[in-house]
This record gives sequence, C-alpha cells and structure tokens, in this order.
Amino acid sequence: MTSLKAALIQQTCSGDRKANLEKTVGMARQAVSSGAQLIVLQELHAGLYFCQVEDPALFDQAEAIPGESSRCIAALAKELGVVIVSSLFERRAPGLYHNTAVVFEKDGSTAGIYRKMHIPDDPGFYEKFYFTPGDLGFTPIRTSVGTLGVLVCWDQWYPEAARLMALAGADFLIYPTAIGWDPADGDAEKERQRDAWITVQRGHAVANGLPVLAVNRVGFEPSTQHPETGIRFWGSSFAAGPQGELLAEASRDREEVLLVDIDLARSEQVRRIWPFLRDRRIDAYGDVVKRFRD
Repeated sequence: MTSLKAALIQQTCSGDRKANLEKTVGMARQAVSSGAQLIVLQELHAGLYFCQVEDPALFDQAEAIPGESSRCIAALAKELGVVIVSSLFERRAPGLYHNTAVVFEKDGSTAGIYRKMHIPDDPGFYEKFYFTPGDLGFTPIRTSVGTLGVLVCWDQWYPEAARLMALAGADFLIYPTAIGWDPADGDAEKERQRDAWITVQRGHAVANGLPVLAVNRVGFEPSTQHPETGIRFWGSSFAAGPQGELLAEASRDREEVLLVDIDLARSEQVRRIWPFLRDRRIDAYGDVVKRFRD
C-alpha cells in the first residue's frame, strides 16, 4: 500500500445505546462506500459521556469484551471488510473497569486492545472514579492497513505516550476523544482550549514524523445530576501529516464522516530530512521518569 483512505466518524450520542450503534453502523457504511479502509470511532461511542458525575449506578453501562457493542463492531468490520478502531467502557472483573480501545481486523477478529493509560480527574471529567489505568503499556497494534499507535483522549496531552508508540514502530498515532467546553467559559477561553488540543497533537505528528488521526464527539450532553450544566463537545476531528500539516478537519457542531487520504511514504521522507529519532540524547533523559526535579 502506498496510500490509505481513513474515515473519522464524528457523531452525537444519546442515552439510547442501540440507536447510537445503529448510527455508527450507518456512518461506517457511508465511509466504506467512499472508499475508506480504516475507520476510527470517537471515545466511548456507544453512549453518553457519563463521567460528568460520580455515580456508582453508572458502572452498569460497562460491558465485557467481547460483549454486545464489541460484537456489533466486529460484525460490522467483517461485513464491510475494513479495519475499525472502537472505544468501549470495559468491565474486566467486578470492581475493575477500563476505558478501552478495541481494534478489529477486516475479518472481524480482534487485532488488539489498548487500555487508556492517563486518566483525568477534572470538573466534568471524573474518570478516575470509573477507570483503572491501563496495564498494557504503549504497544502499537498490527493490522492489515498498518501498525496503529492507538491512544485515548487524555493520553493526547502527553508527548511521552506518542514517543513510545513511535519508538515501538507505530505507523500512525490515533486518538479517539471526548472533549468539549464548559458552556460557562467565555469565548476566548473556549478558543484557547480547542487550539491547544489541536496544537499539541500536531506537535506529536511533527516530533515523531507520523500522521495523527484524532476523532472527537460533537453536540451538547447535559449532566445527569445537574441538567442545567453539561459539556458542549467541540467536534473538530482532524488528521495531520508527519510535518503537522492539516490534511482534513471536521466542523465544530455537526455529525460528519471525515475522509482523509494518507500518503504512507511521507513519514519515511520526512524522517530522512528531520531525523529526530537519530539525534535523541537517550543517555541524558534519565530524569524523565521522575515526577519532578527538585
């Protein structure tokens, strides 16, 4: 393969999991009809972003892998003959839950899983209450369309995660995401947040000489405990090339199937002129494993 057509599915979600999955299936079929070979779904695409509150009852939304949602996406991958990156609330054992990305091969088999490593605990994003940090490390997943460095949302702020995926042989960095604004924030603050989100991921593309695919959900989701508040997900799903160049970008407020053609030879070309991996001073980086240098 010298090129790859990828599709980022940016959608709204409701409390009706069946309807959410049906929408995903329809948008995936649309993507494949346009030639997509790789489909990336947003973070926790089967339901609402429930982490706005801490509520033990919401653990009922978790499911085993394989489970209903993963079987649905596996069957879809097999039907369409396409690789799909999905994102699910995994029930691993009683009291043990993860935010897990599952990658399905074209034949519907599971190519691999990644459990979210960095877990936030911020107003409206109380993920530490629900998710155990991942224990599989930063290991890319090999598929028929390339080796996928799958990371999830909060991971996208950490250059270490992107670098370790690159060092392990990833061909792409992929970020299923659920991020948005507090409606109470002012317009200037909203723009700073969105711009920072795009900029840091484009920086990972540049620093590692790899394409980045980031897919975000869209629409307003009220808090289940405080309906007058909630999160306005800012969409803006995008793809960047290995020099950080924007290849495609979705809207901030609409559901979209964002298609992008990726030149698979460009990473090699870019790394030859910007050989960042060659010039790393690995002999001097020992302190990076410390929390802080006092």
